[in-house]
Amino acid sequence: MSEMITADLVDLDLSADTKEAAARALAERMVAQGRVTDLDGFLADVAAREAQMPTGLDGGIGIPHCRSEYVTEPSLAFGRSAEGVDFGAPDGPADLIFLIAAPAGADDAHLTILSALARQLMNAEFTSALRAVGDAESAAALIRGDETPAPSTPAPSTSENSAATPVAASAGVAAGSSAADASPAATAAADTGADEQPFRIVAVTSCPTGIAHTYMAAEALENAGRAAGVDLVVEPQGSAGFTRLDPAVIAAADAVIFAHDVPVREKERFAGKPTVDVGVKAGINRPTELISEVRGKAERGEVTGGSAPTPVERGGEAGEGYGSMLRKWLMSGVSYMVPFVAAGGLLIALGFAIGGYEIKSAPSVMQHFVWTQTDSWAALMFQIGAVAFGFLVPVLAGYIAYGMADRPGLVPGFVGGMIASTINAGFLGGLAAGLIAGGVVLAIQKVRIPKAVRGIMPVVVIPLISTAIVGFLMFVVIGKPIASAQKGMADWLNGLSGSNAILLGALLGLMMCFDLGGPVNKVAYTFATAGIAVSSPSDSAMKIMAAVMAAGMVPPLAMALATTVRGKLFTETERENGKAAWVLGASFISEGAIPFAAADPLRVIPSAMVGGAITGSLSMAFGATLRAPHGGIFVVPLIGHAFLYLIAIAVGMCVTAALVVVLKGMRKPAVGSAAPGAPEDISAPTADTKQPVAV
Repeated sequence: MSEMITADLVDLDLSADTKEAAARALAERMVAQGRVTDLDGFLADVAAREAQMPTGLDGGIGIPHCRSEYVTEPSLAFGRSAEGVDFGAPDGPADLIFLIAAPAGADDAHLTILSALARQLMNAEFTSALRAVGDAESAAALIRGDETPAPSTPAPSTSENSAATPVAASAGVAAGSSAADASPAATAAADTGADEQPFRIVAVTSCPTGIAHTYMAAEALENAGRAAGVDLVVEPQGSAGFTRLDPAVIAAADAVIFAHDVPVREKERFAGKPTVDVGVKAGINRPTELISEVRGKAERGEVTGGSAPTPVERGGEAGEGYGSMLRKWLMSGVSYMVPFVAAGGLLIALGFAIGGYEIKSAPSVMQHFVWTQTDSWAALMFQIGAVAFGFLVPVLAGYIAYGMADRPGLVPGFVGGMIASTINAGFLGGLAAGLIAGGVVLAIQKVRIPKAVRGIMPVVVIPLISTAIVGFLMFVVIGKPIASAQKGMADWLNGLSGSNAILLGALLGLMMCFDLGGPVNKVAYTFATAGIAVSSPSDSAMKIMAAVMAAGMVPPLAMALATTVRGKLFTETERENGKAAWVLGASFISEGAIPFAAADPLRVIPSAMVGGAITGSLSMAFGATLRAPHGGIFVVPLIGHAFLYLIAIAVGMCVTAALVVVLKGMRKPAVGSAAPGAPEDISAPTADTKQPVAV
C-alpha cells in the first residue's frame, strides 16, 4: 500500500487566503501525484461537504475532507499558512490545514488510518511539532508517525502495539477495539475493588463522512473524561463501521452523550437515561462542559426517551447565539409543517380543478357523496385538504416547542397552536405559541424536584402545568394583540398593487434563491403558504404564492440550461446533475441547484438571485395567481394567467443561465488540470511549481 502522504503533498508556505483557494492548492498536489483524477469534480465534493458543516476546529486547525469518486487512493495533503485561512472555527483562522481525500469505496483499513490521524489532531504536542517542523519530508514523516513527539498522556501498551507509532496505535482504537476494555476508570475500579463506582458515561460520535470529526470528538471526550475522573467510553460510528458497546456497559451507565450530525444508529439502546444531544463539533470544542451538563441532568433525574430530534430539530447547542438557536427552533416547526402544506394544498387545488371554485360551498361528503359524480370526488378532495390545512398552525407551534424542549414540548405546543387557530391569530400566533410552550417546559425542567415525583413529571406534571400556562397566555394575554397583527398583515397584503407588489415579488424571489431550500428560502415559502392556508384566500395572497413558486423554480432550471448550452464550463458530474435539474426545477424543488452552488457559490448564488428577483417581480406584474402551494409545472392548469407566468419563469431562467455562463467563462483555468470535458493533460506541473491559483 502506497503512503497516504509524502513530501510532495506538503506545502509549508501555503499562500491561499480563502478556504476554497486552500483546498484547490492542496488538491492540485494530489492531481499532480495521480491521486485525484478530476480537480473540479473533487473540489465540488469537498465544497458539498463543507456546506454541510464548517470544518474549522479550535486551535487553528482546518480539515476539509470528503469521499469522492475522483480519488484513486486515500490521501492526505498538508498545508501550513502563515496568515491563516478561515474555515469557520469559533477561535479564528486555521494555520494547519489537512485535506483528507477518501475514495467513494475506500476499504476499512484505509479509513481507520485516516480516522487515527483525526485523533492525533487533538494532541497538542503533535500540532505544536507541525508548526515547528522545517521541511516537507519531516512534516510528512511526522504525520505518518515515523517521527512522533512524546504524548502528554501515554496510553498503556500491549504486546501487539507497543512498537507501533501513535497514529497506528490510534488506528487500533478507531478500528473498533472495545472502549469498555480500555476505560481507565473502569479498570482502576476493578483493580481496587472499591465499592463506590465513578460516574459512568457512554457516548456516541458521528459526522456526515465519518472520517475526521467522528474520531476527534471521541478523542476529546475520552481525554476530558480522564481529566474529570469519569468513566467515559465512546462508540465512534465512522465510515469503517462501528463496534457496538457492550450492552452491560450501556446498562450500567449513569448518562449518555450524543455528539453527532447524522442519526445515531440503534439509538434505542440508550433509551431511558439522562442525555445530552449536541452536534459533533461541540464534542470536539467543549467536552468538559458536556460532561458537566450531563452530570447535572443525572442529578436532577432528567431522563430521555428512545428517540430524539435530528440535528436540525435540536434546540441548539449551549454557547450558540440566541439567533442561531431561534433559527433552529423555527426550522424544526417549518420542516414538519411543509408536508401538511403540500398535501393539503394540492388536494384543495385538485378539488378546484375538478369541481370549480364553487366546490368550497359543497355540503359535507358524509351527508352527500355519489360515487359516479365528479363533483363528489372534487368535494372529497377539497374537504380532506381543508382538514390537512387545519393542522398547519398547531403542527408549526407543536414542533417549534419540540425543537426547544423535545417531547415534553409537544402537548403545550399543539394546544397553543390550536388556540391560535381558534382565535384567528394565524401563523403569528402559532410562532408565539410554539416559542412560549418550549420556554415554559424548559423552565419547568430546571426546577429541582423530589425523587418520589420524578416518574410522573413527563406524563402528568409537565404537560398539565405547561398547557395551562400556555393556554392562559394565548387566550387572555397575547392572543388578541397577535390576532389584530395578523389581520393587519392580511389587510396590507390585500391592498398591495402596482410598484409595491412588484417590489415584494422581487424581494421574495431574492429570498427563494438565496440559500436554495435553507432558512431564508423557507421563510419566504412559509410567508406565501400562510396567505393561502384559508378556505377563501385573497387575490394578493395567491399572487404571492405564484411569485414564490416561480422564483423557486428558476435556479435548477437555469443550471440545467447552462450545462446544456455551455457544457464545457462544467465538470462531467455537473453535466449529469444538470440533466436531473430539469426535472427538479420543473417540480419546484429548488434544492436541485445545490450541487452547483456548493461547488461555485460566488458565481451561482448571485446569478440565481438576480434571475429569481426578475421572475418574482414579473409574476406579480403579470397578475399571475396560484391556489396550490406546490407542484411546479404540474399545476399550471390552476394558475391564473398561466402563459405569462411561464414567460416570467423562462425570463428568469435565461438571465440566470447567461450570468453563470459569463461569470464561469471569465475565470482562469485551474492549474494542472484540463478544461472540463477535455482530455486529461498528462504533463501536469510538479507539486513544487509555484502557479497562480484560480478562484
